[in-house]
Amino acid sequence: MVSRLFSMGLYGMDAFVVEVETDISIGLPSFDIVGLPDASVKESRDRVRSAMKNCGFDFPVHKITVNLAPADKRKEGPIYDLPLLIALLKASGQLDAGLEDCVFLGELSLTGEIRPVKGVLPMAMKAKEEGFQNLFIPFANAAEGAVVEGIRVYPVRNLPSLLNHLTGRQRIEPAVPNENAPQSAVPLPDFSEVRGQYEAKRALEIAAAGGHNVILIGPPGSGKSMLAKRLPSILPDMTFEETIQTTKIHSIAGSIPEGVSLIKTRPFRSPHHTVSAAGLSGGGSIPKPGEISLAHNGVLFLDELPEFSRAAMEVLRQPIEDGKVTISRVSGTISYPCSIMLVAAMNPCPCGYFGHPSKPCTCSATAVSRYLAKVSGPLLDRLDLHIEVPPVEFDEIASEEKAESSAEIKKRVNAAREIQNNRFRGTSVTCNARITSDLLHDTCRLSDEGKALLRSAFEKLGLSARAYDRILKVSRTIADLDASEEIQSRHVAEAVQYRSLDRKYWLKER
Repeated sequence: MVSRLFSMGLYGMDAFVVEVETDISIGLPSFDIVGLPDASVKESRDRVRSAMKNCGFDFPVHKITVNLAPADKRKEGPIYDLPLLIALLKASGQLDAGLEDCVFLGELSLTGEIRPVKGVLPMAMKAKEEGFQNLFIPFANAAEGAVVEGIRVYPVRNLPSLLNHLTGRQRIEPAVPNENAPQSAVPLPDFSEVRGQYEAKRALEIAAAGGHNVILIGPPGSGKSMLAKRLPSILPDMTFEETIQTTKIHSIAGSIPEGVSLIKTRPFRSPHHTVSAAGLSGGGSIPKPGEISLAHNGVLFLDELPEFSRAAMEVLRQPIEDGKVTISRVSGTISYPCSIMLVAAMNPCPCGYFGHPSKPCTCSATAVSRYLAKVSGPLLDRLDLHIEVPPVEFDEIASEEKAESSAEIKKRVNAAREIQNNRFRGTSVTCNARITSDLLHDTCRLSDEGKALLRSAFEKLGLSARAYDRILKVSRTIADLDASEEIQSRHVAEAVQYRSLDRKYWLKER
């Protein structure tokens, strides 16, 4: 007897419908799964067999063939355990229910418990798009799947409760979004705890307002990491579209906290410097999101930048420019979005005291040059704001004066980002750092004095065309913080000063 029901699969950011066809025929007992399954899908045979027996059902002692269509797309993961078992029950006559408008997702334990799976949100969105009415998912994924309106999402704890629902004995209530779920149990570090470093805090405010990339350079103990880790507390609120995109990526990666429907706080990813290029960009036979994509709409913080491998640093160049990372494999090409703020921190030399006002540097000129050369010119050119973080003076550390809180800074950042949202409404641009070349000159109008100052800086500093664009975008953000429609000379002057450290360190002769 043949049965048919539906599940879903994932390929990159896109979900696709999987038709689970099961045939039970006379022959030597066997259980074959075809349709390009990976090893974890083939292992479903043992989980399904044990779950059926332990839940009181008869496992068919016949020739069993399961086809996962379309057969030319790779299927991976334990997500097909539940649909395989339901298909077997139907084919063996142990379940009589109409399942034409149903989709099943879930991993089985040997006792019939339903365990959570990855990628529920994009698969629920695809199921709705294809016209399915009912989606059965693990209970732990309930909040995530309930985000999608227009389809009934049933959270299932175990196999008996699912079968009671399908046979009408005891209904399962559809899941509803958990709007009040806490996003983080740990409060974000606050800028009010930072003593001194007013220039660095101002630069990070500009970066947060416009989504600009940042590099922090300074000696050990000056507060580079401390400042970067407080950046999430002033990032602007996410739009609904950004929330959906971010949640979708983390759903695919399986990193959404249980009970959370949507990720509403901007991600902050801080990989160790031993991370590989594939760890940053993503990888696998069917590539999964890497750290760059997991930081989408948020911050990717690289502490001790020169300690990262050259391959890892260089893999950042194209994604920073394009806002997406493309991974090619034999099976095809996958693109993941990665509209990120790259925040890097580094010492100016191996000992950390090159250029320090009081402590002498113990490194040779060759060692300093070799250390700085680890950060390539093209990568440095893609960092909008170059911020020097000097040592903090004793009077600043010992001061009891309360510094400005993150909440106050965030008000200005949100106001500036709202100006940008209104400016770019109806386009794909989300912030000033993402202004496309066709919109650049229309949205970044300079006053005559501002244009003259930028011309002078371009000629005297020998800026590249990319540096010119980035200075213009930073000037636009500074003007937005100032609530100025036109970019004035003071806005340009402040933006230009954030492009000087490459000349202080990388071109300075020791």
